Amino acid sequence: MKDIGSLMKQAQAMQQKLADAQAKLGELEVEGTSGGGMVKVVLKGTGELARVELDDSLMAPGEAEVVSDLMVAAHADAKRKLDAKSQELMREAAGPLAGMNIPGLNL
Repeated sequence: MKDIGSLMKQAQAMQQKLADAQAKLGELEVEGTSGGGMVKVVLKGTGELARVELDDSLMAPGEAEVVSDLMVAAHADAKRKLDAKSQELMREAAGPLAGMNIPGLNL
């Protein structure tokens, strides 16, 4: 019975670590860029678009299509970074259980 109690404590500790990691992720912001830094977007840990910065040179007439493409590319860059950071935080929280195929726990 001692082993089951120990496992329960470990599971509770991991659950708390995962909750802490999710809270940290909610506060996280990542920046994606494109066009050599001419377009920057910031995503919150929830995936919400928080901010867009455009270089003034992109505001010229006829640049709308370029700006659109650069914004999509910057968002994709930020999303990749956010996904990587999210996985990293969850792996750290899972500790020794990381890599185990536990349903509902994508690590």
